[in-house]
Amino acid sequence: MPGANRSDMEEKRLLNHTADKEQRPGRSSRAGNLSPSEKKLQEAICVLLVELCERFTFFGIVCNMILFCTVQLGYRNYQAAIVNMCFVGTSMLTPVLVGWLAECLVGRIKLVCVCMFLHFLGTALLPVVAFPFEDIYIDRRHILHTLTKREQKIVFYFALLTASLGIGGIRAIVCPLSAYNLEDCGPKELLSFFNWFYWLINLNSAVVFVTISYIQQSVARNLGFLIPFVSVLMAMITIHMVRGEMIYKPKTDSSLLTTFGVIASALKTCCVRYRYFSGGMTNWLDHAKENYGGRYSETQVESTKSLARLFPLFAFQILYRACIMQIPSGYYLQTMNSNLHFSGFVLPVAAMNVISIVPLLILVPILECINSYLFSSKNTGHSPTIYIAVGQLSAALSVMVAGFSEIHRKHFPQVEQTLSDEVLLVSSMPCFHLAPQYILLGVAEALVTPSCSLLSFWLVPERIRGISMHFLTLFNGAGCFMGAFFVQTAHAGTQGNWFPHLLHEGKLERFFFFLASLMMVNTLGFWIVSRRYSHLNQEYAKEFRGCLPEEKLLKHGKAIKHYDGVLERSPILSPMEKT
Repeated sequence: MPGANRSDMEEKRLLNHTADKEQRPGRSSRAGNLSPSEKKLQEAICVLLVELCERFTFFGIVCNMILFCTVQLGYRNYQAAIVNMCFVGTSMLTPVLVGWLAECLVGRIKLVCVCMFLHFLGTALLPVVAFPFEDIYIDRRHILHTLTKREQKIVFYFALLTASLGIGGIRAIVCPLSAYNLEDCGPKELLSFFNWFYWLINLNSAVVFVTISYIQQSVARNLGFLIPFVSVLMAMITIHMVRGEMIYKPKTDSSLLTTFGVIASALKTCCVRYRYFSGGMTNWLDHAKENYGGRYSETQVESTKSLARLFPLFAFQILYRACIMQIPSGYYLQTMNSNLHFSGFVLPVAAMNVISIVPLLILVPILECINSYLFSSKNTGHSPTIYIAVGQLSAALSVMVAGFSEIHRKHFPQVEQTLSDEVLLVSSMPCFHLAPQYILLGVAEALVTPSCSLLSFWLVPERIRGISMHFLTLFNGAGCFMGAFFVQTAHAGTQGNWFPHLLHEGKLERFFFFLASLMMVNTLGFWIVSRRYSHLNQEYAKEFRGCLPEEKLLKHGKAIKHYDGVLERSPILSPMEKT
C-alpha cells in the first residue's frame, strides 16, 4: 500500500538520522576521499601515536625521579618515593578532571590547546631544574645563573603540576578509550584489545626505561629531561596534522557529575526522608528518582545502580595499585642500593623495570591463545576474575619476596658505587638477585589490568562506559596516593626505621612484609566478591547492568520491525491475506 510504503520510508529516514547522530558527533569531515575503513584506520593510528608519545614523556619523567630527587635536590628516600607516587597518582586523576571541564565548562578544542601548552611548559621547565647552572660562566669571575635549592624545588613542583595537567588533557580529550570504536565489540574482542593495548604501552615504557634512564644517569644526565620535551613536540605535531579527525567528542547523555549527583541526592533523601520511602524500594539509590522525591530520571538512576555494582571491584584495586607503585619507589631504592656493575658496565637503575615488563610482553600472546579457546568453547560464562585473583596473589608474593630479598641484600658487604657523579655506599649484592620480585609484579600487571578494564567496560550500559572507566582510573589514582600514605606513615610511625634513608641501617623488609600481609587479605576479599562478576555472557551481562527504559523501547521497536519483516516474507500467508 502507498501509505504503508511512505510510512516505512519515513521510518527508515528517521532511523538513519538517529544512527548518524549517535555515531560520532564530534568528528570532522575533512577526511578527503578516504573510504570509511581507511579513515578509521588513519584515526586509530594517529590516536595511538599520540598515546605512545604521551606515555613516552610520562615514563621519561618518572623513570629516574627518585635518583634525581635524592642526588640533585637532597631529598631523603621516603620523600623522593612520595613525590614519585604522588606525581603518578595526579597524572591518573587529572584526565577525570579535564574530561569534566571539557564536558561542562570549556570547549574541547580550547581545552586541548591549553593542556598541550601546559604539557609543553612542564617538560620545558624540567631541564631548567636539572641543568647545572653553577657550571656556566660569563667569564672566570661571574656566574651567569644560579638557582638555590629552594628555587629549584619550586620550579620542579610547578613543572610536575603543569605536566600532569597536560597529561590529563591528552588522555581525556585526544586519546579517550571511546576513540577506539569499541561499542560493538564483544567480551572476547574487548579483552584482546586491552591485552594488546597495554602490551604496546609497556613496550614503549621498556624502550624509555632502557634509553632515557641511561642517558639521564650516565651519558648526559642533565639532558635527560630534554627527551620528554622532544617527545611532546612530536605529539603536538601529530595532533596538528590530524586535528579534525583526532579530537573525539563523546555523547553527552551521561556525565561523571550526574553520577555523583545521583549518589549525593540518594544519600540526602535517605537521611531526610528515610521513614517515608524505605519500605517500597529495593535499592537505596532509588531515593534519587523523581518518583520518590529525587530530581533524577529513572534512566540516570538505573545507570548509576549498574555502576555501583562495580564499586567492590574498584575498591579492591586500591591496595593492588599501592603494591604496583613499589616498582618506582621501594624496589627502585633497593636496586639503587645494590651492585649495578655488570661486565664493566654500570646498569641504569630504572633499567631493572624492564624485568617487570618482560613477563607482560611474553604473557600477552599466551593469554590471547587461552582466551580464544575459552571464549570459543561451550563455556560462554568465562570471566577474567580468575586472572585478577591470580594477579593479586602474584603481587602479594612479589612484595613478600622483596622483604626476603632485602634481608638477603644486607648480608653482603658494602662497596662504593658512583651514580650521577655521587659516590654512594651500597650492597655488593648484584642487582639481578632482585629479579624475582620484578617478575612477579610483571605477571600481576599482565593478568589484572586488562581484565579489570574489560569488566569495567562490559558490565555497564553503553551510555556510561566512559564513566565506568573514569571511576576505575579514580580508584587506581587513589591507590597511588595510598602507597604514598603508607610510606609516610611507616616512616613517621617507626621514626624512619621501616623506610630508612640508609637502607642498611633500617628495616625496609618489615614494610614489605606488612604490605604483603595486607595484599593477601585484599586478595581473599576479592575472591569472595568475585562471584558477582563471574559471567560475561550476554544474558547475564544484561541482567547485571539492568535494562534501561530506552533499551526496552529499542527492543520493542526492533521486535515490531522483525514482526513486520516476518509478515512480509512469510510463505504461509496467501496473497489475499498480505493485501
